Amino acid sequence: MAAGLTLGLILGSIGFLRIVLWSQFSDVYGAQWLLVAITIFLSLIGVVLWGTLTGSMLPFLLKKLGFDPASSSAPFVATLVDVTGLIIYFTVASVILFGTLLK
Repeated sequence: MAAGLTLGLILGSIGFLRIVLWSQFSDVYGAQWLLVAITIFLSLIGVVLWGTLTGSMLPFLLKKLGFDPASSSAPFVATLVDVTGLIIYFTVASVILFGTLLK
């Protein structure tokens, strides 16, 4: 879990800094660039942490439920994490951006 959190913090910081830098040279993010940067930062932390937890815990869960843990292959985990990652991103975005960019 510490590795996922660390990686999420690193990737979130990179995403945050990218938006901050781009907002200085372009108006692509508009007046709410800081809220967009915070949204990306928190979303990346959540998605990477969730992906790490899912990838490491899913085989144990399947074994406990009586299924073959090998069925939690990389494509299955990747699809699951991608779909739930979108849910995490849109949830964070709707909470942070509601009332500003989302009405």
